[in-house]
Amino acid sequence: MRLATIRTAGGTRAVRVDEDGAVELGHPDLRALLERPDWRAEAAAATGPRHALDGLDYAPPVPNPEKIFCVGHNYRAHIEEMGRDLPAYPTVFGKFGRALVGAHDPVVLPAGSAEVDWEAELGVVIGAEVRHADAETARAAIAGYTVVNDVTARDFQYRTLQWLQGKTFESSTPVGPWLVTGVEPGELSCTVDGELMQRADPADLVFDPVALVVYLSAIITLAPGDLIATGTPGGVGHARKPPRYLRPGSELVTRVDGVGELRNICRAG
Repeated sequence: MRLATIRTAGGTRAVRVDEDGAVELGHPDLRALLERPDWRAEAAAATGPRHALDGLDYAPPVPNPEKIFCVGHNYRAHIEEMGRDLPAYPTVFGKFGRALVGAHDPVVLPAGSAEVDWEAELGVVIGAEVRHADAETARAAIAGYTVVNDVTARDFQYRTLQWLQGKTFESSTPVGPWLVTGVEPGELSCTVDGELMQRADPADLVFDPVALVVYLSAIITLAPGDLIATGTPGGVGHARKPPRYLRPGSELVTRVDGVGELRNICRAG
């Protein structure tokens, strides 16, 4: 299933996106749906009001997640090409909810940054409360996958050893367009103004989604709607020679085969 949160004249609505339309699920957003223990069956059986696919206004799938975790240095090929050892533990940082925008919303470039970069990522959405998970429990707690671009202000990120300040600028992180259940994510890619910048297979992740749920749930209880951005491969602008960054008017397209596509225009903050 493809499950999304859309904006309507009456507010946001959780929907199931079928081939011939979007069906309302009786909840204001996907977090409210995922908090129900029988959410899968409820979403599959829903027969609520329908919306035409053309012109759907996608909010982030979970507009107000309790927690947003992000992972750095998590693609083997990229780590090895940089001459680094594979990490023993995930590099974890966070974002706040106001950083998130929808699949077709503008990405707002921070006014104080001249080095705003792209980072295509596979997103994992949690579908059940989980604490101290083993691999089997972690796998069952994953609701499905989405697409994320961890747009990063590099000059702010590297001001200190702590990355948060470069990672959570308001309205900078597109997510969506939906949450997809029951799929194996395929190739990840990112283009900027039509030029391919990143391409990778999630199979190259050092810590895959199940391993990340196991690790993070040992730190804190993961809740329905929590988002995990699993890391980006090589090809980011900051590592290019010369470096290349996003500018107002840049078109950022982020795709994960079998999951979905984000298409965002950058604008000045």
